[in-house]
This record gives sequence, C-alpha cells and structure tokens, in this order.
Amino acid sequence: MSQPAKRRFTTRQLATIAVLAAVASVLFLLEIPVVLFYKLDFSNLPVLLGTFAMGPLAGTMILLVKSALGLLHSTSQGVGELADFLMGLAMVLPAGFIYRFNKSRRGALTGMVVGGVCATVAGVLTNVYILIPFYGAAYGMPVEAIIAMGQSLIPSIDSLWKFVFVITAPFNVLKWTAISAVGWLLYKPLSPLLHGRKSVKCVVTPAAKGCEAPENKEA
Repeated sequence: MSQPAKRRFTTRQLATIAVLAAVASVLFLLEIPVVLFYKLDFSNLPVLLGTFAMGPLAGTMILLVKSALGLLHSTSQGVGELADFLMGLAMVLPAGFIYRFNKSRRGALTGMVVGGVCATVAGVLTNVYILIPFYGAAYGMPVEAIIAMGQSLIPSIDSLWKFVFVITAPFNVLKWTAISAVGWLLYKPLSPLLHGRKSVKCVVTPAAKGCEAPENKEA
C-alpha cells in the first residue's frame, strides 16, 4: 500500500508565510526617500527572514503574495510590482539556496552578500529596460530629462547607463545592505517563532534533573 505524499508545507508554515506576506505588504507602503525618485523600503525583510526559516520556495511565495497584494493599490499598472518581484527574486533564490546547504552564520552572510549583488544587478537591468522607460512614457518624461536629473547631482552623468551605474546601483547596494543588516540582527531572536519552536522547559525532580523541550504539537 502506497504511503500518502508528504506535504511540502505544514499548516503552521503556511500560516507563517501568510503573516510574513501581510507584514511585507504593509512595509511596502512605508518608503524613505533617498535620492531623486528612489525610495527605500523594508518590504523584502520578511521575505528574507521567511527564506532563511523555510527555504527559497517559501520566500518566493511570500514575495509573490506581497507583489499580488501590491497590485491592489498600484500606481504603475503593476510595472513597479513586477520590477520589485524580479529584484526580490534575485535576492531570495541565491541567499536561500546558499543558506539551505550551509546553515551557519557564514552561510547566511555569504547568501546575503551574493543575493545582494544579484539583486543590485537585477535592479540596474529592471531600471534600464522596465522602470525608466515605463515611467518616462507614463509621465511624458523623456530619458534625456531623467539623465538631466542625474546631472544635477553628478555632472559627469551623460547617458542612461552612467545614470544607473552611478545612482541606481549604489542605491540598490544601500537598500540590500540595510535589509541584510536588519535581517542579520532579527533572524536569531525571531528564529523560534519562525520555526514554531517553544521555549525549553527545565525539569528538576529527585528522579531527573535537566532541561527538555516540550512536545511540539505542530499541525
């Protein structure tokens, strides 16, 4: 008699994915202006935490739900959400797979560095081929006008590629470094909650002394 197929995610994990996606959606609305029209948000922080806790597939699901919810209040006809999804995916997949095969502080750090580099490259490409052309067309702003905005800060910017290398790329480095740094600080304290672990209970009796974890009644 064949054994029933094992579920990829438990009920608790699905609930955690939903909660993290909801938190990410709220953080998506909280933006910090940095330079020109670029704004920093920490919506990919819950995505990164979920990726480390449950793997790259869970992280992708959190990212997908966050992007889908973002469509409900999108001002870019979904283009901004698509670009954010691609950049987030470029972070999640390398970071998740590296940490999956090396679950240590070094593995987490390596994953975040590699993921941050990949996300920065994705940020440059999505700006050149998706975001800047779309917003330029949507707001009647030619690429030359966007380049001129960059020149007002750095006179040597005279092309779109210089704009993204000098302004977009450093902004993305800042963004993913900030997300990684906060994730590094929060993951360990939140790990028991993300994994559904309960606190260790110490038992001291004449017959036995020591500490043991209580039974996990995970669904």
